Amino acid sequence: MGIPVLIMGESGSGKSASLRNFEPDEIGILNVASKPLPFRRKLTKLDNATYKQIDKALQKAEFKAYAIDDSQYLMAFEMFNRAKEVGYTKFTDCAKQFYDLIQLVIRDTPEDCIVYFLHHIERTESGNIKAKTQGKMLDNQLTLEGLFSIVLLCETDGKTHKFVTQSDGFTTAKSPMEMFDFEIDNDLKFVDTKIREYYEF
Repeated sequence: MGIPVLIMGESGSGKSASLRNFEPDEIGILNVASKPLPFRRKLTKLDNATYKQIDKALQKAEFKAYAIDDSQYLMAFEMFNRAKEVGYTKFTDCAKQFYDLIQLVIRDTPEDCIVYFLHHIERTESGNIKAKTQGKMLDNQLTLEGLFSIVLLCETDGKTHKFVTQSDGFTTAKSPMEMFDFEIDNDLKFVDTKIREYYEF
């Protein structure tokens, strides 16, 4: 029973950069959009990662941690591939595929396996910040953040980068009591260590 963790933020807010302190044998990067990592350290990376390849990698679980970067492109690419289809079926299928991936992490990976979903955000009509999805129907059928116990928000002021670990009433950030301070450095290796200490892995 693995742990899915949602890391969400704007493009350039430091999501991918937060991987910088992992050692090469500690994490596998499932790189959906095939972007170069924004640091020099070489980590194990699978480019053009699809649902099928991600499922296979997670079931093998050769690493204790994985990062799906950027996970919302799994939904976006699916919608582009089916852009000419009419009706709502493609939206339902898109939600189901992403839900199944999260459930695979929870159900089929080892207890001490942590999978980080690096994900873009969007703003609602009321100005609140949430994880980016594909269309209102997807939101109605799948409240994405509800599938995660840990949701961290990446933020930057242009000079420093940080994770916000709890909601201020306008975001969906959350984490277990006493796991983190309200704001921490955007260091996913630190986050990984704290999660393992908290759950006594």
